[in-house]
Amino acid sequence: MNLDRVKQIGVRAAYRAGERINQYFGKAFRVTKKGVMDLVTEADFASEEIVLATIREAFPDHAILAEESGASNSPSPDLWIIDPLDGTTNFAHGLPIFSVSIAYSHNNQIMLGVVFNPINGELFTAVRGGGAALNGEAIHVSATATVGDSLLVTGFPYSVRTACPPLPLNRFERCLTAAQGIRRLGSAALDLCYVACGRFDGFWEEQLKPWDTAAGMLIATEAGGRVTDFADHLFNINDKQLLATNGAIHAEMIGLLNLKDCA
Repeated sequence: MNLDRVKQIGVRAAYRAGERINQYFGKAFRVTKKGVMDLVTEADFASEEIVLATIREAFPDHAILAEESGASNSPSPDLWIIDPLDGTTNFAHGLPIFSVSIAYSHNNQIMLGVVFNPINGELFTAVRGGGAALNGEAIHVSATATVGDSLLVTGFPYSVRTACPPLPLNRFERCLTAAQGIRRLGSAALDLCYVACGRFDGFWEEQLKPWDTAAGMLIATEAGGRVTDFADHLFNINDKQLLATNGAIHAEMIGLLNLKDCA
């Protein structure tokens, strides 16, 4: 597979989708619920339609896994993993922190990651083995050496209101008291990219989906970061726990997330 061509199409799809999303932002649009706290808007569907059309025009035989339309039935070693609007709750409330996330996998290995924030025009990209970039300029994780000097970011599962066990909140408390600060932005794809470019030193979250993490995980890794589960096993997009750091604070974060009295 020609990865240059794959990247070209992935970036084209992200820009096209971002342009469509911006046409909705700040205006009246239909919002529905997939769950108690899980929103979906007209913009999600419009963005996904554009991404799928762009990819299928170039690669009609490739399989697709997208948040709103699910998985295609085409058996193929080539798979696109798409979140057409990561941060829908932010978008629905007029908060300009959201993104289009597109990843390409070959033989179950993520080869390309593209994350685009259409509001500020920031485009994060990575090709496996080729490093990561922000708007074409190489990026790298921070050099922060301790959690005490770190700015962290996290998120909470949609079940937090109805069925959230105490463990995620206990983990949050542990990290809050250990770190310089914690933020909660509401877009896992951007959280991973912000670790990649050094804005955050670490990110953890639970119960994410493959379309939340596939692109950002590769971008963070290619920028020199470490991405694992909470047991320090290399992360797989089907895992339910994700920890991404600059590498230097990873062991310390693993300890914070796994303290026995955290349960």
